[in-house]
Amino acid sequence: MGKRSALGRGLGALIDDAGNLREPGTGVNEIDLSLIEANPFQPRSKFDRESLEELATSIKEFGLIQPLTLRKIDNNKFQIIAGERRLRAAQMAGLKKVPAYVRDAGDDGMLEMALVENIQREDLDAIEIAFSYNRLIEECNLTQENLSARVGKKRSTIANYLRLLKLPAVIQKGIREKELSMGHARTLISIDDHDTQIAIYEQIIKNDLSVRKVEELVRKMGEEKEQGAQSKIPDKYPKAYQAVKDNLSKILESNVDLSMNNKGRGKIVIPFKSARDLERIVDIITEKE
Repeated sequence: MGKRSALGRGLGALIDDAGNLREPGTGVNEIDLSLIEANPFQPRSKFDRESLEELATSIKEFGLIQPLTLRKIDNNKFQIIAGERRLRAAQMAGLKKVPAYVRDAGDDGMLEMALVENIQREDLDAIEIAFSYNRLIEECNLTQENLSARVGKKRSTIANYLRLLKLPAVIQKGIREKELSMGHARTLISIDDHDTQIAIYEQIIKNDLSVRKVEELVRKMGEEKEQGAQSKIPDKYPKAYQAVKDNLSKILESNVDLSMNNKGRGKIVIPFKSARDLERIVDIITEKE
């Protein structure tokens, strides 16, 4: 599958009906990064560098999907209410502006009513609902139990929607564009590795896999993993590399597994049966001509 094209910078480039996410009088705005200040009361002071770099890479390709929430302060500047991790990743990605909700810090009641009302609409997709649930938790200081009572949904249902926001950007886009159902998404959420999630997502699109087929694929992968085998995903690496995999397996006398994502990054896994077998493989690899 070819490299996916970037969709622009900002929510509007990704979401045609971005207005659906707006509460009265605010909406999604494009704000210069130079005008945004960190929240001095931010309890979180350490951010994992590798995780930020991964998010920055995603932002470069797909834009910042989930807007920040800011409040306006003196000198025409803004302060973060929610989204400092997203802000830092956007800076690393080289963005000049970011999508953001701008509101008065004291209008929690109005915001909560607007978001709850928004969730009741029938035309929202799963990602929009997840955004609204996340905002109610982050900005209105609601627990999932409180939120469950507010919107009349089971706590497990809310948790499943919130987990959608942890999926890679390309999969969130697929959900928004109705390429994936909520059933597909729930199955992908059960997988920990983002590269594997994307690989299966691409198989869903390419082969029009049903939810049941995807569940079977994921279940089989889980069984193989428990047995110590490497998970097999069709077309996980270009066919041109099949010969490389076969040659390595032959040279090392071991069932070598090769995986590669669509950006060319990957890994080679060499299984061994015992300490003696490991020594044998190491001798082959380090043997000098």
